[in-house]
Amino acid sequence: MNGLVRLLIVGTAFVWAGAARAEVKMDAIEYKDGQTALEGVLAYDEAAKDARPLVLVVHEWWGLNDYAKTRAKQLAGMGYVAFAVDMYGKGVVTADPKRAAELAGPLRKDRAMMRRRIASALEAVKGNARVDATRVAAIGYCFGGTVVLELARSGAPVAGVVSFHGGLESPAPADAANIKGKVLVCTGADDKSVPMTQVAAFAEEMRAGKVDYQIQIYGHAVHAFTNPASGNDPSKNVAYNEKADRRSWEAMKAFLGELFK
Repeated sequence: MNGLVRLLIVGTAFVWAGAARAEVKMDAIEYKDGQTALEGVLAYDEAAKDARPLVLVVHEWWGLNDYAKTRAKQLAGMGYVAFAVDMYGKGVVTADPKRAAELAGPLRKDRAMMRRRIASALEAVKGNARVDATRVAAIGYCFGGTVVLELARSGAPVAGVVSFHGGLESPAPADAANIKGKVLVCTGADDKSVPMTQVAAFAEEMRAGKVDYQIQIYGHAVHAFTNPASGNDPSKNVAYNEKADRRSWEAMKAFLGELFK
């Protein structure tokens, strides 16, 4: 495990009542979307006796790598059951941007497939004895942020979704009327991949759909600002921003606390 991932694991100290000494266990869960074999990772406090709220965690366009799994582990340490979702296929992960674009592209173009794929993940774990299926949320990073918004737009029974530096555009903005839960968007003010024109259009979509939504905009932050592996050169439009990372995580904690109080 590299130092950046270790930093993420020890960060964020919110604790669910009684979970201060949580011993997080990570279980691989195999499931399918049609003929596509998938494998996610379920993170939970092994000592917990009661069913807990479920938080789906959707990876960046790289696939289900250590970053998404680490975020799931953090959430489990906070007292939730977290499921790091696989959107591509069992073992399909890359560090090559060209390959990542090839993997994410078909799902971005086919929103019905994207919705079906994330719905299959929810279906795979909602019956788990550790999960309170009446209390479900989802968070996602970059590509994953788009995915959780599509989950909400599909009308899925989720209490809320959080998009971290995710794409906000929708080919069917009227679908916002289907959203049953709350929405939190955390985006960078200088993110050229998600410009302020897109943020404004998203706000109008949410307003027209009568959605309970929030948009947090972080100054001087570009794309992928929550991931230390993004580097430190904002001129590339991909860079880590410690303040935006910390502030957006705190916003998410408050948001989940409101959902599941």
